[in-house]
Amino acid sequence: MRLILGSLLLLFSCSETKHLLDTPACFVTILGIAQDGGYPHAGCQRQCCNLVYQGRRKPKQPVCLGLIDRGTKQIFMLEATPGFSEQWRQLQTGSGYADKKAPDGIFLTHAHIGHYAGLMQLGREVMGAKNVPVWAMPRMAEFLRQNGPWSQLVSLKNIEIKPLQRDSAVQITPQLRITPFQVPHRDEFSETVGYTIESPSKKLLFIPDIDKWEKWQSNVVEEVRKVDYALVDATFYQDGELPGRSIKEVPHPFVEETMRLFEHLPAAERAKIIFIHFNHTNPLLWDEPTRKKVEQAGFKLAEEGMQLAL
Repeated sequence: MRLILGSLLLLFSCSETKHLLDTPACFVTILGIAQDGGYPHAGCQRQCCNLVYQGRRKPKQPVCLGLIDRGTKQIFMLEATPGFSEQWRQLQTGSGYADKKAPDGIFLTHAHIGHYAGLMQLGREVMGAKNVPVWAMPRMAEFLRQNGPWSQLVSLKNIEIKPLQRDSAVQITPQLRITPFQVPHRDEFSETVGYTIESPSKKLLFIPDIDKWEKWQSNVVEEVRKVDYALVDATFYQDGELPGRSIKEVPHPFVEETMRLFEHLPAAERAKIIFIHFNHTNPLLWDEPTRKKVEQAGFKLAEEGMQLAL
């Protein structure tokens, strides 16, 4: 009997150890992949959005990342989107920490609606959160302090603004640090940043919005060489996606342009690129031949629920 019991205990112990080893200590989970307005897009009557209304495609939330450290049982969000309520629930359940009342912190990239509007859910009308750390660059922080309804979140201590400085790392857990870096974008109300997320073993580059790669003071090809994953702006696949509007009003690198920049690099480098932040007009959301073309060229497409081990 003792031998049988001992064997069972050993089997359980080994199974439990294997389970823990299979679970990354730190990881990123993708909670949204669409441009600020989500997919389908308000006011859109084109076939790209009708595919969702007809049940032929699933709706997609604006870009948001979850960041989990199992060692400290902390969970963070990068961006606070209009889809905050659903994305926060996904992060709670996906991380295994469903009892968390609010994120352990939120990092913002800039003041366009798809990236900060979800902060309103932390206010007394909804969650009534207490001192949720919100990391923001100087102009972004001042925008929140000086403009309602965000200023009320500050005065009621629903959020606590934490200052960021460009190229200065923030150690958020013993295993995780985040570094903001400034990128050129339409900065009407705030500066715009991307982030590098680092663990002791891996790095992830996150650039959901940028005007054009050539406007950036850094070389995107060289920056991708330094990391293990690169989640990059894929708002538009190609020119001409906005009939009746000049795409120069909303500049972004076309996916076709980004692919050309990396097409001559080894497959391992191209595989680091994960396109994200798709406008509703971008066929990578809804057209299989276009999706296959990008994937066959060695690139990846972000999907909601995708996890990236750090």
